Formats: sequence, structure tokens, C-alpha cells
Amino acid sequence: MSLFACDFNDRFVDRLPADQQSDNFCRTVNGVAYSFVSPKVTQSPTLIALNHTLAQQLTLATDDPQAIARVLTGNELLPNTRPYAMCYGGHQFGHWAGQLGDGRAINLGQLATPELGLQTLQLKGAGPTPYSRTADGLAVLRSSIREYLCSEAMFHLGVPTTRALSLCLTGDKVVRDMFYDGRPQQELGAVVCRVSSSFMRFGSFQLPAVRGDIKLLNQLVDYAITEDFPHLGQPCKDTYIQWFREISERTCQLIVEWMRVGFVHGVMNTDNMSIIGETIDYGPYGWIDNFDLSWTPNTTDAKGKRYCFGAQPQIAQWNLFQLANAIYPLIEQAEPLNEILTNYAKMYESRWLEMMKDKLGLAQLEPQSDGELFVQLEQVLSECNIDMTIFYRLLASYIPGKSQIESHFLPCFYQDEPTKAMYWPRFEYWISLYCQRLENNSLDDDERARVMNRVNPKFVLRNYLAQQAIELAEQGDYSMIEQLQQVLANPYQEQDGFEHFGAKRPGWAMHKAGCSMLSCSS
Repeated sequence: MSLFACDFNDRFVDRLPADQQSDNFCRTVNGVAYSFVSPKVTQSPTLIALNHTLAQQLTLATDDPQAIARVLTGNELLPNTRPYAMCYGGHQFGHWAGQLGDGRAINLGQLATPELGLQTLQLKGAGPTPYSRTADGLAVLRSSIREYLCSEAMFHLGVPTTRALSLCLTGDKVVRDMFYDGRPQQELGAVVCRVSSSFMRFGSFQLPAVRGDIKLLNQLVDYAITEDFPHLGQPCKDTYIQWFREISERTCQLIVEWMRVGFVHGVMNTDNMSIIGETIDYGPYGWIDNFDLSWTPNTTDAKGKRYCFGAQPQIAQWNLFQLANAIYPLIEQAEPLNEILTNYAKMYESRWLEMMKDKLGLAQLEPQSDGELFVQLEQVLSECNIDMTIFYRLLASYIPGKSQIESHFLPCFYQDEPTKAMYWPRFEYWISLYCQRLENNSLDDDERARVMNRVNPKFVLRNYLAQQAIELAEQGDYSMIEQLQQVLANPYQEQDGFEHFGAKRPGWAMHKAGCSMLSCSS
């Protein structure tokens, strides 16, 4: 059978060395880019959500949900597909972890689509691989829903990301200890089919470099340039430098976009950093409700806060430094790599200022004075416990001299009325500074609002909304998944009947599991 009108053309498999050991068991794998592996056969695969727009772009026939479920859980393999798991390493929480690899992701193959070009279909949660270590290679419904919804939410927000094609139940139960507290439970097993032009990570190059396997390192870098950066020309030392520069630029822009919409990845290990600058591996992520630069959604990171919201730009630079170390043997020149790493900080500051200019609806940037205004705003948002998403939308509709400050902005505050005297003067003072700045703004109020509402979303995938969808789905009700898909497909638009999806985090969700912080358990 064939579900796709286009053909599989797996250049990753054809052009890079394969593991010659055919048995699927956990082991150290040397000198290869991937291992062939078969997905786990499950009891009763069932399709519960499909991205119809992406399916059309991938030429997927959507008239047979059962066939889709069988193929996109790995229960049935299509002709000319040779499933495999990728081999890579990485730094986890700042420490070298050695070989990691696709422990629960299995690539079906690369699909040569007429509209999107070569796209890899990857099944997350499809069973064990040689890189699963002590895990079972499976995924549960709660984490799979979060990945499925978040991938598409990010795409429609304009943030580079892997895509999500489908969400399927496997029919099997999976044992997970959600909080690592010695209370494992059986949960519903699920598989997400995610899609990208490349699933190569920083760690793909780190592992052979650490092992001293320069031949494999060279093969991987040349493949990445040829397939994903062909505009750079034929691989050579100068091309390698240009390649690293572009990875740095893409990574910088990715982090700017995360900061723009209030997204916190939660686990920015080098094996979770895409070389093409996409958001990859949606684990314990979260969206900022009340603005807090020190907030992390990851329980594992609760004390160290290495991957908190405000640290993401610096961590990205640290990760780039590790990638530079990995490719140095191919270049043998430290100066150009150091220059790129140094320029990252300058580039981020410049792009962050431009991003904030747009968020505040300013026609032109006055770098020094506006930079001070932006930093003061972040301080005010944090000190006054303000909902970031709602604040920026209210600011867009605020008209100096006409809108009443208190009644206009009250909906974005989380504080109770008795604490008002502590925060209100600080907030009101910043608004006065903003109004002064608008006196020198060439945009009128309507134009300013349009500019702001193009970059400040009305709807994001708030953690409590995802958790509500999960709890319904675990009872067999998938309606909220469908509703959130619909709403998040137009995140910058007001949507009648769905206003509640743009509401503040309710009080009950502040400390509820899945709504505030999450573990890596999935």
C-alpha cells in the first residue's frame, strides 16, 4: 500500500554510514550516523488527530483513518521505507552525557514532496532503539498531546519549528512515574508523527568529534551542508565557517522568537538544538503566564534554573560554543569561530531591540533610550505580576489621553486588590514613559495597534489549556484538542466564541500538575 502520492527518497540513509548490527538492543554504537530499527507492533492503533493542511502538503491520502493509524504508528511499513534511529550525543544540563541518540524516535524515511521538498517523517514513541538506554522507547498520551498541539501552535505563531502530522493511540498501556516519586502508573500509549527537513542536532556532530572520528564528522558536516544549506556551495573550510555562521544566525533568531511570544523550551541540551534553527523536542516546555525571567517549566531544573526563560539567549550561545568545538578539527582555525560566537551576543541584542520595538508599536528604534524603556518594562511586568500575553494586547488598544489606565489594564494583573498600592505607582509610571515615547512615534494609534497585534499573539498554548485537553482526552473526549487546533491556527486574530482560550491562568492552575511545572517523564 502507499498512503502518499510522492515517493520516499532517503538520502540520509543512502549517503551516510549505517550500523551493521541488525539486532535491536541497547549498546554503544560507533562510526555510524544511524541504526536500522523496526517500530514496535501495538495492539490497536487509532488516529485521534490529523493535521489536514500538512497532510495535503505531504500528499497524504486522508480517506482511510485506520490505514493512517497503522502506518503512522509504525505498525505497517510502506514500500521503500527503511526505518532508522539517529546516533548522536550531547551536553545535558551543562555536562557531557556521551552517546544519546533517538531513544524513542524512529524515522520512517524522507519524503520527496512537490511543495515542501524533502521532509523526514519521524515517529516519536514508536518503540525501543539501540539508543534507548534503560527506557522502553515509548511515549504516553499526555506528552504526545502537548507535542502535537505545541508544534502547530508555534508554526502559526511564526516560530521555526518541527511540525506535527498526526496523533495516534497505540492501544497499549505504558508505565510511567510522572514525578519520579516512586508511584508509577499505567498510562495510555501514543505516537506523534513529526515532520522536518532535518532532525540533525548539535549533538550529531559532537559525538564523533569527542570520539575522534574525524571521518564521520566530515561526512556528517558535508551532508548537512549539501542537503540543508546548498546555497553555501561545495563543502570546504571556508564553507564550514559560513555554515557555522548561518547556524548561529538561525539559532539567534529562533531565541528572539521564543522571547517574543513568551515560550520556554525547558531543556535546551545540545542534543535538543536543531542545526536548521527549528524548535525541536517538545518536552517540559511552557508559556509565560505572569512575566518572570527566572521561570522554568522543568521540575528537573527547578533549583538550578539553567534553562529558565531569561537564560535562553545565553544558553543558546553556550550550545553554539560546544558546536564550534566539535567542528574545529575540520577548520583548525579558532579565530573565525570565536568571531562568530562573539557576534552572536551583539546580533541577539540588536534583534531583541527590533523585536521589542515592534511589540511596543514603535515606527523607529532609538537604541539607547528605547533599550532602557524595554528593560524597565520587563522589570515592571515581573514586579507587578502581570500576564505577558494579555498585557501586550491591552497595550495595543490603549489610547493615551482617552483610555482610563486602571480599568483598561486591570485584566492583565494577577495581584489581589489589597496589594494594589505596592505595584500600581510603578506600573503607572512606566505607562507615562511609554506615552511620552509615543509623542515621537510616527504611527497613529490605529497603525500602532495593527503593528503590535501582528507580533503579540492573542492566543498561546497556555499550560492549563493543554492540561485540560489532556484530561479530556484521557477520558476519550478529543474535542478540546480539535478546538485548540482551530484557535491556535490564528493566534493573532480575535475569535468570537473562543475568548476563554485567551484568559489568564486561573488560580486553581497555579500549582496543579501539568499546569505549572512538568517533569521530563513522558
